[in-house]
Amino acid sequence: MSAELRNLSPKHVWGYFYDLTQIPRPTGKMEAVTGYVLNFGKNLGLETLQDEVGNVVIRKPATPGYEERPTVILQSHLDMVPQKNSHISHDFEKDPINAYIDGDWVTAKDTTLGADNGIGAALAMAVLSDTSLKHGPVEALFTVDEEVGMDGAFGLKPGFLKGGILINCDSEEEGELFVGCAGGADMNISLQFKNDNYVPEGDVAVKLSLTGLKGGHSGVDIHLGRANANKLLFRFLKEAVCDYGARLASVEGGSLRNAIPREAFAIITIPGDNAEALWELVADYQEMFQKEYDGIENKITFTAAEETLPTSLIPEEIQDDLINAIEACQNGVISMLSDFPGTVESSSNLALVKIDNELAEIKILVRSSSETRKQAVCSSLESVFALAGAKVEEGGGYNGWQPNINSPILNVMKETYKALYGKEPSVKVMHAGLECGIIQGAYPDMDMISIGPDLQFPHSPDERVSISSVEKVWKYIVSTLERV
Repeated sequence: MSAELRNLSPKHVWGYFYDLTQIPRPTGKMEAVTGYVLNFGKNLGLETLQDEVGNVVIRKPATPGYEERPTVILQSHLDMVPQKNSHISHDFEKDPINAYIDGDWVTAKDTTLGADNGIGAALAMAVLSDTSLKHGPVEALFTVDEEVGMDGAFGLKPGFLKGGILINCDSEEEGELFVGCAGGADMNISLQFKNDNYVPEGDVAVKLSLTGLKGGHSGVDIHLGRANANKLLFRFLKEAVCDYGARLASVEGGSLRNAIPREAFAIITIPGDNAEALWELVADYQEMFQKEYDGIENKITFTAAEETLPTSLIPEEIQDDLINAIEACQNGVISMLSDFPGTVESSSNLALVKIDNELAEIKILVRSSSETRKQAVCSSLESVFALAGAKVEEGGGYNGWQPNINSPILNVMKETYKALYGKEPSVKVMHAGLECGIIQGAYPDMDMISIGPDLQFPHSPDERVSISSVEKVWKYIVSTLERV
């Protein structure tokens, strides 16, 4: 089914994207895809280099008569977020993506598609291979391991790139030019404890499963008000513990720091006399969640099932402290930008909660386009979990990309878009971590902008990219390169 993508227009763009869907490329497993890109560049006879961290740059000379034009860099990242629905067995390190066409969209069967940012890489490859285009010198930069840690961008060194203009192809809304983005920081929280080996006599074990949430990108989708599975589960656990005598044995919720959690699970024990009442409480909570998120979530499923009785439990004081801290921690949109109405300034995503084997681990991704606001949110989260006795470490920090509304490439691309499509493009700041801010650290004078086709629900199995918008972006890039 995936091979049908090759027939879409523009064919060379979709052909390269199809190739990328066939190469497993989750973050941290870059050898196969960087090898593919290296061979691609060398087979075209173009200068192709790889740096110490794995980034690849391919240089294409100017077409005759355009030699004096400035060098333009087309930049994208090669890794993808590995998310799947729980009922399928897909190995992201071995299996290709099963992509298919659905009207004007390309999506994948029960997994992320990898259009974030495979479609950006495919657009750059098409520019490199198309000998009919007119342009000055072009560099295509393919970075590695963007989705977790932005290692490729952080590893870039001065001198690896020659161009002074960079067009990042990792945005997700056609007709919008992004001139800034949020920075981020990871909050890594841990608490070690000794299990309570006494399980009250007469208790029964229950497995709680909260599934069916939409999830999504913790930056670009955070304003949509989608449910966070970890927050919902712990909201329930608080009442179950306080009013039904529940004891917590283990929890596992969420999977990736930059994805809104779609699923969360817990094993608890309760007095046998309360079992029937707990089943009713679970049903009541499912109905309540569905009502609260009506029009936002449509498949929230909350179930309880009998489970084998565990041999130990989390101590009550630890359980209570963690439940209170997770209930209290900030999650979702925290502040908005005044200069760019409708744009989130600061947010947090309670991404992962795992409590098992005498260790609680919690990971939260904080985003903000303001460094001081970012630190304020981090400080607030640190205080909440420090009160629970947990160890809190901040890591993985990266700066945002500060807007430059007088950018020369911005002016060129605004004029180009209006000439092509008869209207002004929107100029925005993105509440997500683009690599531009990090690249700017190594190349402070580089003029940057970010574009991309319509891409919905990244970082979730619902990810999809608009076919018609890919064609518009292709024409836009080609026209821009001729004008610069």
